Amino acid sequence: MTSTTIDTLRFATAGSVDDGKSTLVGRLLHDSKSVLTDQLEAVQRVSADRGQDAPDLALLTDGLRAEREQGITIDVAYRYFATPRRRFILADTPGHVQYTRNMVTGASTAELAIILVDARNGIVEQTLRHAAVAALLRVPNVVLAVNKMDLVGYGQPVFERIVEEFAGHAAELGLPSFTPIPVSALVGDNVVDRSAHMDWYEGPALLEFLEDVPVGADPSDAPARFPVQYVIRDGEVRWYAGQLVSGSLRVGDRVTVHPSGEGSEITGISVLGTEAEVAYAPQSVSLRLADQRDVARGDMITAGADAPALTQDVRAAVCHLADRPLRVGDRVLLRHTTRTVKAIVKDLAGAAELTANDLGRITLRTAEPLALDDYAVSRRTGAFLVIDPADGATLTAGMADLA
Repeated sequence: MTSTTIDTLRFATAGSVDDGKSTLVGRLLHDSKSVLTDQLEAVQRVSADRGQDAPDLALLTDGLRAEREQGITIDVAYRYFATPRRRFILADTPGHVQYTRNMVTGASTAELAIILVDARNGIVEQTLRHAAVAALLRVPNVVLAVNKMDLVGYGQPVFERIVEEFAGHAAELGLPSFTPIPVSALVGDNVVDRSAHMDWYEGPALLEFLEDVPVGADPSDAPARFPVQYVIRDGEVRWYAGQLVSGSLRVGDRVTVHPSGEGSEITGISVLGTEAEVAYAPQSVSLRLADQRDVARGDMITAGADAPALTQDVRAAVCHLADRPLRVGDRVLLRHTTRTVKAIVKDLAGAAELTANDLGRITLRTAEPLALDDYAVSRRTGAFLVIDPADGATLTAGMADLA
């Protein structure tokens, strides 16, 4: 990265109700000078109307009227801000168990998750649920923010006890590592600036860590995966358009079209209407092949020997999103990248059904083979959605486990 390049970190926040998550996010925005004057004035007015002496910074993220009236977060609030070192896309997700599906939405594309814990209460059931979601979604980096340290006298033993307990649960959940940071969102300790009240803590403040944590691997370094979105006919020539979700493709590359398995060669690449010799993920491009193959929307074009697994038996970890339950024997649609196929639910790992916000495991049998990657290898081509064929509603989010 050159000195003039500023990258972007997508991160999500999660925590149990009243752990101070929205206040932490508000403090992060406020102290990093990322709040417009009119926004701050609006928060000050609402806070004054409530009889509060100081601005309630949680209102900077609790944007829905119902949230402001109830003082809780019930939807994913996205915020965009930047420092001289990095841009940020922040998803502030709900804490209630009935909104677990919202956390899945917010964390599905995140490269870092902040899990908040109230120092007075320690690890609670929702903490473990949020850690499970982070593990399920393979979020590359996790921060355990132990909040409200001011209410426990900034005690190091309290912090260390919570970290030790969380570490034990993280190992059981398959969460490989995490970074603990003691904070006070209300006061501002270790949020943007390091705290003078916790000289025993030698690590970075939260914003320092967010600025320095490595952003995920370059998608162009991964095996090439090109789901065909649509076919463009230009006289006798066909171009196949879509987004190169990983890897790179060059003119002259030998490629394979899945699920047919037919081989061909790239004879042309168009990027924004201009011919190019090479394309890199995540560019949207059009490809021209040497042969007039029967390629259609939903097919996957790959290069090299590292091809995805073709399977009709899909095993996956899932989060059920819909109010309608999912049961063994249900006939559904499975949407993977640009391909949608019929499927049937074969097994729910012993569960009778999955209801809204349930985390579980599933086995599906598809009517046609899918070019599927393991989610642990690729979050883009290892993810899928289970769709209700009756009305097109999304039922379940799945993360393929092909091991």
